Amino acid sequence: MKQVVFEGAGVALITPFKGEFAEKVDYDKLDEIIEFQIANKVDSIIICATTGEAATMPDEEHLAVARHCVNTVDGRIPVVVGTGSNDTAHAVKLSKSAQKMGADAILTVAPYYNKTSQEGLVKHFTQIAASIDIPVLLYNVPGRTGMNIEPRTYERLCRIPNINGVKECNMSQVLEMVARCGDDLNIYTGEDGQVFLPVLAGGYGVISVVANFAPEYMHDLVMSLRKGDVKKGLELQTNVLELVKALFCEVNPMPVKEAMNMLGFNVGKCRMPLCDISDEHKEQVRTALRNFGLLGD
Repeated sequence: MKQVVFEGAGVALITPFKGEFAEKVDYDKLDEIIEFQIANKVDSIIICATTGEAATMPDEEHLAVARHCVNTVDGRIPVVVGTGSNDTAHAVKLSKSAQKMGADAILTVAPYYNKTSQEGLVKHFTQIAASIDIPVLLYNVPGRTGMNIEPRTYERLCRIPNINGVKECNMSQVLEMVARCGDDLNIYTGEDGQVFLPVLAGGYGVISVVANFAPEYMHDLVMSLRKGDVKKGLELQTNVLELVKALFCEVNPMPVKEAMNMLGFNVGKCRMPLCDISDEHKEQVRTALRNFGLLGD
């Protein structure tokens, strides 16, 4: 059985920016939202990944934000640093830096754009894992990368001691993954609207966008299922579906940043090419927040 990096809800944390063009990281605001997360029962922070807009961060800034988070958290909960790249050597470099700064684990996405074969995936992730000693969480998100990590590939990768788990967004293959890998691969869903099945199938939790402003809710959703309270888990899952739909009405993290600004977090804009969501979708987000009980009339 592999070490469990965290159980419950890990937040796919946004990166707060300041300036008209989101040109600078707002470190004071980052401290505020980290403390909000810890105070509200989040189980792990995932920093500098998709929701954190790492794709627009030069390495120096990417690593500075991750280091700041590790130092601010100071061991209170696990910090997972996004180190994914479609260049294996680059992913290795980022992963080594994450270990050096004190990250508890890394999250590394399947290569995007140039993509590769399933054999190439094995070689890519094997090389990354061999470069560090901390746990490696793989990230499978075919909608963004244009490729899928297949269950038979997980079966090979999970034999590597520090390939610890996966953030999985292809729910159609979760049961086969469990059958092939068992306790040698810890599964976290990457879909806020699909926590129910992966956790009931033995998964350890969710890496969540909703948790940016509702960490305790997502923690309770996971833990109710982990503790066998299926009725409560189903109720919590059903109640969050409208909100999840609103948060993905346009490309993540555009809607979640809009939601957080509506709720008074003042996290700034996204970096281009991500932009403000449409007025129609702003109203959808506002309505969903209101119906969820987070925003008054």
